[in-house]
Order: sequence, then C-alpha cells, then structure tokens
Amino acid sequence: MAQVNLEQALVAGREAVRRYAWREAFELLSAADQAGGLGADDLDGLAQAAWWNGRSDQCISARERAYALHLEAGNSRQAALVALAVAKDQFGRRSSSVGTAWLNRAQRLLKDEAVGVEHGYLLRLQAVMALEGEGDFERALELARQTLEIGTRFGEPDLIALALQDQGRTLVANGQVKEGMALLDEATAAALSGELKPLTTGIIYCNLIGVCEQTADLRRAAEWTDAARRWCDRLAIAGFPGMCRVHRAEVIRLRGAWQEAEAEARHAYDELRDFVVEYAAEAQYLIGETRLWRGDLAEAQDAFRQGHELGRDPNPGLAMLHLAEGKIDAAAKSIRRGLSAERRPLARGRLLPAQVTIALAAADQATAEAAAQELGELATTYATPALKAQALTAEGEVRVAAGESDAAVRSLCEALVLWREVEDPYDEAKARVVLGSAYRAGGDVEGAVLEFQAARSTFVRLGAALDERHVAQLLAEAGDTEAQPTAGDPATRTFMFTDIVKSTELVEAMGDEAWNEVLRWHDQTLRSLIARHAGEEINHVGDGVFASFERPERAIDCAVQIQRTLANHRHSHGFAPLVRIGVHQAAATRVGLDYRGKGVHEAARIAAAAQGGEVLASWHTAQPCKFPLSEPREVSLKGIAQPVQVVSVSWR
Repeated sequence: MAQVNLEQALVAGREAVRRYAWREAFELLSAADQAGGLGADDLDGLAQAAWWNGRSDQCISARERAYALHLEAGNSRQAALVALAVAKDQFGRRSSSVGTAWLNRAQRLLKDEAVGVEHGYLLRLQAVMALEGEGDFERALELARQTLEIGTRFGEPDLIALALQDQGRTLVANGQVKEGMALLDEATAAALSGELKPLTTGIIYCNLIGVCEQTADLRRAAEWTDAARRWCDRLAIAGFPGMCRVHRAEVIRLRGAWQEAEAEARHAYDELRDFVVEYAAEAQYLIGETRLWRGDLAEAQDAFRQGHELGRDPNPGLAMLHLAEGKIDAAAKSIRRGLSAERRPLARGRLLPAQVTIALAAADQATAEAAAQELGELATTYATPALKAQALTAEGEVRVAAGESDAAVRSLCEALVLWREVEDPYDEAKARVVLGSAYRAGGDVEGAVLEFQAARSTFVRLGAALDERHVAQLLAEAGDTEAQPTAGDPATRTFMFTDIVKSTELVEAMGDEAWNEVLRWHDQTLRSLIARHAGEEINHVGDGVFASFERPERAIDCAVQIQRTLANHRHSHGFAPLVRIGVHQAAATRVGLDYRGKGVHEAARIAAAAQGGEVLASWHTAQPCKFPLSEPREVSLKGIAQPVQVVSVSWR
C-alpha cells in the first residue's frame, strides 16, 4: 500500500511541478520523499518547489542529496549544476564560506570536462560575484560575454537571457544606462513571454526591477511589473517569492497602493527572514517607510530598527522619522551618517533628497545647496525622469529657501510634469506643496491655495496623515476658509469587520504550526483584496480585520470577493477558514490611523451578528447594490440602544 501511495504522490508531484503549482508540488513530493525517498531528478523538483515556497532549509537539503546521487551515478556535469545552485543559496544566506566551498566543488567537477552549458552557468555565477561582490565591472562584463557565447553556441535560451541581463546590469552600474537598459529589456521580454523557466524568469524580473529602483526608472519598473502580473496569471503562479515580492512592493507603493505594498512587504519578510537576509531587511525598511508616510511613527521606528538589525542602513527613513518628530539635529546627524557610509552614486541618490529637506529645516542652506547640486549631477548622468524630477524638486526647495520664488516655480513646474509621467502620486503631491510655497512667497496666494488643495486631496486618498495635517496648516495660513475637514474631524466612511468563525476549535484541531500557516495565508489574502478595492486596513481584531472604505459599494465588492476567494480555495485545496463579514457606513472620528465612534461599534456588532460565510450589511449601506439582497430584518446590537435593519448580501 505504501508503494502505491508513493507512486501516486510521485506522479501527482511531477505533474504539479510541470504546472508550476509549487505549494501542491512541495506537499506531494515531500510526502513521497517521506514514504520512500526520491531520486535525483525528483529531488530537484522538490528543491524548486521548496524555493518557490520560501523554505530555504528544505531547498538546500534536497539539492545536497541530489548532488550526492549525481556523484554516485558518475554524472559530474549535473552534479556541478546542483553545486552551483547550492552555492547561490548559501550566498543568499550570507554563508559566504559555505557558498565558496560549493562553487569550488563545481569548478573541480567541470575542470576536465569538455566545454558545455554547465560551464556557462559557472561563468554566470562568477560574473554576478564580480559585479555584486567585487564591483569589478570590467571582469563582470567579460564573464557575461563569455556566458553569452556558450549559451548561444549550445542554444540554451535561459543562459542567453541571463547573460544579456548581466551585461545590462554591469553597463548601467558603469554609467552606460541607455545601452544597459536595452539589454535588460530584451532579456525581460524573453522571460515574460514564456520562453524561459519560471526560476530564470523570476531572477531576470527581480534584477530588472532592482536596476529600475537604483536608477529611479519608475515607469519602466511599473510597466514590467504589470507584464509580470500577466505572466503569473497565464501560468497560474500566485507571484514571485521573497526577493521579487520586495521589488514589487516598492513599485506598487510608489504608484500609491500603500496598503497592498505593505502587505506584500510583510509577506516577503515572512518568506525571507531565514532565507535571504538582505532582502528581508529591505522588506522591513519598506514597511517602516510606508508606516512613516501614514503617520504611524512608532510602527515605523520599530520596522527601521528590525531592518537595521538585519543589516540595512535605516536611512533616509530614520532621518525623516526624526524630522517628523521635530528632532532636527538628530535627523541631520542620521542622514549625514547614511551618506558618509555610502559611496555608490545611485545609492546616494536615494539619500540626497532627504538631506536637502532636513538641511533646510535646520537653516543650513550651504548643505542643502551642495546636496541638490550632487543630485542634479546624478540626474544628468543617469537621465531617468524620476531622478530628474527629484533633482528639480530639490532645486525648487533650495530656491524657495533662498527667496528666489520665480526660479523655484520654473523648476517645480517642470518637476510636476515628470512626476506625473512616472505616476508617483506621493512625490508629485509633495512637489505641489513646495510649488504652493513658491507661489505664496511670490505673492500669488490663489496659485498657492490651488496647489495646496491638490496636494491635500492626494494625501487624503493615500492616507498620508502627517502630510495632510501639514498642508492643512498651510491652507489655513493662506486664508483658505473652504478647506476640507482636517484629520480628526468626523467623516463618513464605510467600515468592514471580518472574523474567522470557531477559530479556537480550529487551533486545537490543527495545531499551532498548521494554524499559523493558515492564518498567514488568510491575512495575506484579505490584505491584498482590501488594497485592490481601495480600502485601508486599520488593524487586526482577534482573528479578523478592521478596514475602512471611502465608498460603500467598494466595501461590499471587497467583502463578496473575500468570500468567493475563500470558497474557491476551499474547493481547490480542501480547506479555508469560514469567515463572517459585517459592512456598515457611518460617521466616525479619525484618530491617528484609527477610527472611533458609535458607527465603528455598530459595524463590529453587525459582523458579530453574521453567520459563517455570510456578508451582512446595514440596509442603508447596501442601497443600491449590484448583488442580490435578502429581505431586511431588524437586529439588536450589543451596547446599541436602537435596533438596526440589516440585509444579507448573496455572493454565490
């Protein structure tokens, strides 16, 4: 019987690998491995599945065993390929000595073999080490060219694409941006058209987005991220694991989807903290910066601290956090510390805008001008729209402080055009604030108010609490008597509460480890859906989520999609927790990132009155609704004097 089960698991596991169903493949091949052990090829499949699921230890273990089996069978070439994969995994974990040992094994195995594809992959890893570890651009470029020659000679499309993108990355790092990006685009087009293996596609996409971030080429990053999403949909892949999630989080965050970006970064951190430490640290930094933008200073500081402990310099985020706290001297010291430790031009480009802002807050005009000048020189060298916009915005800030309002207006108007081009709403709004200040300094109060109002509208939409309060003050100073209510005033929102039904019993039945895995999947799924429907996750309440939406139809659409997603997962995977959802539109008061008031309590009580798998909404919230509704009924809510009419939303 065990043998039959083993055979069934093997067949199903191999089929799952072929379909790129990585979670399913990992479960099936792990079961087959426990039942009777796997051969070298199936261990490779298990290693791939473990990698895509962020399971570093299982991935490396499977590859080490595959290596031993290939050696035993006298297959030196295949053993060398596996050794190279283990070396890359160990380098990712910062185990450089172990990684070097495995690299040496691969070199020794291939030393007396005729040149083949395996030698190309060896050269490729050496090129990456020369570029990323040594900064030796000349050697990296030569090794990448040799890799391309071998890939072309043996007709290996994955190796060709990897070699092209390595050449492109090296050229960009060396200042040859146009030539380098052309090669990166070519490699990524091949990857996302489905010509290459999923792992190669993930590597190429990940590296391209990394270069786009370094050069502030946000439009290119966004275009390729959209293409990557289509590729994932086409192959039924939920998304790239870990490292690519970090890059994707950065792109979607810059486009204004802050909730979705933070959820993606948290998911990436969970996958990477024991896998690729460098990217786990970057994920924490992104969480910190997003929280800072939203005005949650305590959470931001904690995330910056965690990222720093993992090896990521916390600047410019930490410096801007100090500035938000009014600690100007600490902010200046922090950004100077970050810049003194950084020599790479593009990395300095991410720090310099903060130094301009902080120096001006400290009335240090000379430092601000020097930082703006360096940023301008970088924008001239790398010539991407976002870098130019950053440089022009910094120049505008400096000119406003120097009393040169007309020159500032010219720079900032040009910057706004570029920010719109790259679709970065937050930086565009911040540039509008500076432009408004320039108009006001030049005596054009009406122009100032128009810019402040436009900026504030964006800050409200994004949830940028600190910026919203700052621009509200500027509007008041400019005499705007028709400003929208400030943060903290009552506002009408639609609130959604979710809750997992019978979670205590589920924990007891499943055990802590399995339950935590289910809960992580549940949280990630709900966060993503809330963000896609323009909702704002306020906080976690027990085993559920409290979210806010501007419009009731978006909240109901989101609730329906949550139930459908859980039902589909239940159908395809056998289990998903049963969730009840309540939706209610009411007035409430914004306090920091939270909402308070009777309406919030009513929404929570409506959710508590729902059944498992039900979307229950107050009657007025569901009018009108594109989904069928039950007949209204009155329910008495705990702690609420008057009963409320509710309807059940049919989502099936």
